[in-house]
Formats: sequence, structure tokens, C-alpha cells
Amino acid sequence: MLPRQKAQKSISKFLLVKANRIQPWRLTLLECVVPNRGPRAGPSSTLSHFPVSQLFLLSKLGPHSNPSSWIRSQFANSIPLFSPSSENHHSLVFLRQTPLDSPIVVRCCSSSWMGSSTDDSDVDTDISESELEERESRSYEELKNGNHIVKLSHETFTCPYCTRKRKRDFLYKDLLQHASGVGKSSSNKRNAKEKANHLALLKYLEKDLADAVGPSKPASNNDPVMDCNHDEKFVWPWRGIVVNIPTRRTDDGRYVGGSGSKFRDELKERGFNPTRVIPLWNYRGHSGCAIVEFNKDWPGLHNAISFERAYEADHHGKKDWLAKGTEKLGLYAWVARADDYNANNIIGEHLRKIGDLKTISEIIQEEARKQDRLVSNLTSIIELKNKHLKEMEKRCSETATTLNNLMGERETLLQAYNEEIKKIQLGARDHLKKIFNDHEKLKLQLDSQKKEFELRGRELEKREAQNENESKYLAEEIEKYEVRNSSLQLAELEQQKADEDFMKLADDQKKQKEDLHNRIIRLEKQLDAKQALELEIERLRGTLNVMKHMEDDEDVEVLQKAESILKDLSEKEGELEELDELNQTLIVKQRKSNDELQEARKEIINAFKDLPGRSHLRVKRMGELDTKPFHEAMKKIYNEEEADERASELCSLWAEYLKDPDWHPFKVIKVEGKDTAEGKDKEIEILNDEDEKLEGLKKDYGEEVYKAVASALMEINEYNPSGRKGKHPEAAMMIEPTTLP
Repeated sequence: MLPRQKAQKSISKFLLVKANRIQPWRLTLLECVVPNRGPRAGPSSTLSHFPVSQLFLLSKLGPHSNPSSWIRSQFANSIPLFSPSSENHHSLVFLRQTPLDSPIVVRCCSSSWMGSSTDDSDVDTDISESELEERESRSYEELKNGNHIVKLSHETFTCPYCTRKRKRDFLYKDLLQHASGVGKSSSNKRNAKEKANHLALLKYLEKDLADAVGPSKPASNNDPVMDCNHDEKFVWPWRGIVVNIPTRRTDDGRYVGGSGSKFRDELKERGFNPTRVIPLWNYRGHSGCAIVEFNKDWPGLHNAISFERAYEADHHGKKDWLAKGTEKLGLYAWVARADDYNANNIIGEHLRKIGDLKTISEIIQEEARKQDRLVSNLTSIIELKNKHLKEMEKRCSETATTLNNLMGERETLLQAYNEEIKKIQLGARDHLKKIFNDHEKLKLQLDSQKKEFELRGRELEKREAQNENESKYLAEEIEKYEVRNSSLQLAELEQQKADEDFMKLADDQKKQKEDLHNRIIRLEKQLDAKQALELEIERLRGTLNVMKHMEDDEDVEVLQKAESILKDLSEKEGELEELDELNQTLIVKQRKSNDELQEARKEIINAFKDLPGRSHLRVKRMGELDTKPFHEAMKKIYNEEEADERASELCSLWAEYLKDPDWHPFKVIKVEGKDTAEGKDKEIEILNDEDEKLEGLKKDYGEEVYKAVASALMEINEYNPSGRKGKHPEAAMMIEPTTLP
């Protein structure tokens, strides 16, 4: 911005121009106003050339505005020229600041002026649009006819219109960017012929050489750039620098400039793929500089180098910016290096905050070290996983062998158990058959004796009339025989009752055998379930161990699966413990039932061996209280009638006590082997004399009542298969022999 006084002295002319909608860089002169002289030119006048740095946009005028009156009052508040963009349908007033005889250039004010880097080509404002297109077509035909050499090799190309440039060899992508930048540029350094030639070259590359060549990059963007100095220090992460960005001053005195995101989008359209463009601001506002951020990888470096070379090809690189004696027009850009990083300006301060200096060789070495470290770590992890895998395979093999052995042992034990059960069943059947035959023989003997007595009675009746003595003797004999006959009838009734009781006992034993058989089947099923559960637990443990060894800290799915397997394993182990407890209980009950069955068998056999010729059987319920001691004890306290009632009540009360499974007045003592028949140490249960209920009973009713209750307790604990925890502890019975009178 020039001071007001200086601007007033140098002002010689005002221009009123309008931008062309189709070609925004072409401006039409509407009116030329000289102070104190009035208009000098009309809309048909040819526009002279004005330097960009000496043109200032004063205002946007409507179609009915008077520029002369506005200029006289407002020209001192001029602001720098900016893009007309959407305002290109308005008239624009410019301020010329050079003498009349100086050359004047009017710069293209396109919609992308603020962020464009293609400001370095010339525009001949005198050439028409049709002439430009005709020249472009003629150059394109020359390229198609082979008048100019473009392709040097499969990967190398050259620009036939830039013969004086130091760099003549391009990759396909770089030459495409060069032709696009020069052909579409609006800079005043490129004339219309150069623009038309480069537009023709761009068309030729896109239409005729795009399919004939592959990718113009030498290898892959994932590899380092090979055609640059690997020992030169760059700012890392890769950063580009853009300077000479147009700014304007606002009413509050601060400078503002274009949007970084807009410039970023323009660079993306040109194929440079920046991630962000950061305008640099200071206390005055926009500094006219910006930092272009690229990706941290090698493709990011490729984009940064292409970005720098594109500006260098248009003479807007770092060397052009630092060159003295030349006027700086448009944007200048390059890749940030060590001198930019160490510079004492706003660019250097920003670069030192966000990055470091590294050479390409250092980055390659660092990546190689990281790669080697990663390979080493992965190798160690793989070796460790293989080792764990071998251990797990070994454990699985051992587990499978153990399970096979256990299954073989199970089959052997099950076969032996079934054979033993069959032997026991056959023995019990033979024994019952023998007992039944013995009962039949005794019944036949009683019948024969009865017939014999009846014959003797009839003989005595025949001899009754012989004599009185014989009559008396006969009467006495008859009386004796009647008594004996009555005894035989009673014996027969007792025998029938004994037979019925015996058959009931046989039925009970048959039911016990059926219950035992069902319990054996249930035990086999539980054993199968237990073994299946053990196999499932071993499988879950193996799976859990594999998951533990194969789990990764970042693998959330594997961790969740391991937790689920661990939960299932805990539940299966709980079920296994319950099955073990139930299995042990059934095994103990089975063995106890077998022992009781064998003992009952032996006792029955011995009892029948000791039966005399005139004997029969009676059944006694084990654990049934003897009421006689209760009656005798109550007679000592009450009269005979009340004593019976009190004895019945007391007997019923203690019968309920005997049925209570929670009352267990026993204690376990250890008996040494020398005091036992087997010669081994064992534990036995005896009655606890210190029990409160038993002590109170003995103290209140005497020794006989105490002995009756103690005897019932011992019988229930000894003969009832389920102990006192059964529903009917009095169900146990004992067969006792009784001699006939």
C-alpha cells in the first residue's frame, strides 16, 4: 500500500474494465478517466498494458454508476487487486500508478488467482480466442505427424518447446504437469504461442501417449526418490513452502489472504496430494507465506518433489525467489530443507516447532532398523509360538494315550462287575429255591403226622367199648391226642404264617435286588457322564491353553473367546465335582447294600441250618421299640389304667425321635487290628452315652427303658440300608426261629 500523498502525485489515469465470462483473464476497457479531464476512451478502445503491482481495485460499480464522481471522492482508499471470482459480472475500477508513457500490463483476474501457482506464463491480450485455438490445433497436428520428438525412451520424455531449460528429461507424469502448468497459466511471462504449444502437448500426452506408456514412475511410490541427493537434509515430516501469497489490508489494519483449504484442493487437483495447507500468521495478520504438509511416507516425498519440480519448471522455484533484480510475480514454492529450517523468520520458527532435519539416507537406515527389529521380534514370537505348539501337541498326545488307557480299564472293570452281579443273582435264586423246597418238605411232614394221629384216634374209638379201664385210658389218650391235634393245628397256622412272612421277605429281597440293579444301571450312566465330562474338561483345558499361548494383546475377539472357554471350564468342573460326590455316595450305598445282602444270606442259611425239627419262623421289625419296659416304668409312677396310656404316649414319642434323621446320637471310635476279627484297624459307630435326650430318658425312667431305646437305635443303624435317614427306619426285619411246644 502506498501512502496517500505519494499516490496522489503519481496517479495519471483511472481505468474502468470488465472481466470476460468465458476467458476471465481477458479484460475489456470500459472507460478511461484522467483527473480533471474526464473520460478519454470508450468500450471499444484497446486496453493498454498495466503492471500487476501497480493496479489497485477501488470498487465494484453497478451498471448505472458514475465512475468519475466516485473516483474524485474515493480513490485514496484503494486496496490491492484481488480475484473478481463471482463478481465478474460487475464493472471494476482500477487505479493506474505509472506515467502515461510507461508500459502497462493488465493481469488476468481468474477465480483461482489467490491459490494458483500457474502465474508465470504470458498472455497476449491482443490475440483472440479463435486464434489461440487455431494455433493449438496446428501444434497438435505437428506433434501427431512426428515433427517434434516427445518420447525419448519407455520412461523418459522431453518438452520440444522448452529447449533452453537445463532439465530436458521428464517422466510422463512430470511432463504432463509441466504442459498443464504452462498451457493453463495466466502469467505475463508466457506468450500466446507458448501457451498454445503446451496445450497441444498436453492434449497429445493425454490422447496419444496415455495408452502407449505404462506408469511413468520408475518403480513404486513406496520406494525412496532416487533422482535426488540422499545426503541432503530435508524437514521431516515432509513440508513444502509457499511464498508471495497475495494479501489485502482490512479496515482494522490487519492483512488477510486466501484460504489454505482452497489452495490444498487446487494442489490435489494437480496430483500433489497434500494433507493440509497452513497459512502463517503474525501480529500483522497473514504473512503471505504458507506451509504445505505431505504424508510422512515415501509417496509423500514423491508428491513433495513433484510439487517442487512443477514450480521450478515454471521458474517459480526457490532459486527464482532468491534471485535478485527480478520482479516477483505469482506464487513461489519449494520443499523445506535445512536452510529453511534454520532461517530466522516465521517459516523457520514454524518448521522448528513441527519437524526435524533428516536426510533420506537416515530415514532409509531408520526404516531398515525398524524393519530388522520387527523381523527379529516376529521371528522370536514365531519360534515361541512353535515351541508352545509342540508342547501342546505333546500334551494332547499324552492326554489321548491316558484317556485310551482309562477307557480300556473302564471296560475291563465293567465286564468284571457285570459277571459278579450275575453270579450273585444266580446264587440268590438257588438259595431261595432251596428254602422253598425245605418248606414244602416240612409241610408234608406235618400232614403225615396229622394223618397218623387221626388213624390212632379212630383205632382208640374202636377199642373204647372193651373195658372201663381201657375206656378211661382211651379217654385220657383221646384227650392227649386232641391236645396234640390242637397243637398241630396251631403249628400249621404258625407254619402258614411263617410261609407268608417268608414269601414277603423273598419279595422284599427281590425288590431290593431290583433296586440294586436299577442303582447299578444309574451308576453306569453317571460313570459314562462323568467320563464324558472329564473328556470335555480336558478338551476345554487344551483349547484354553492354546488360546492363552496364541492370544495377542490387541486381539479383543481372542480374549473374549478365552474368557468364555474359561467360564465353561469352571461350570464343567463344578458339574464334575457334583457327579463325583454323587458317584461316591452311590458306590458306598451299593457296597453297603451288597454287604448287607451277603450277611443276610449267610444269616438266613445259618438260621435254617440250626432249625430243630419242630420249629417255625417269626418276623421281628428291626428298630421297633419294646413296649414292655415302658409299661413297667409307668406302673411305678401311675396306676395300671393310666400307666398303659402314659406308656403308649411315651413309646410313640420316642418312636418319632427314632425316625428323626437330624438326631444322630452316635460317635465314631477307632478299633485296633488286634481287637477285630479281620486283624485290621477300622472305625465303628457306638451309642453316645452323653447325648442329652438319652441321659434324660435314663434319669427319668430307668435303665430298662434306656436299653430298649438304645437297642432300637443300634438295630436301625445296623440293619437299615439307608441308615436313620430313610423314611421308614422300622422297615428292617429279622427272621427268628421258634420251637414248637
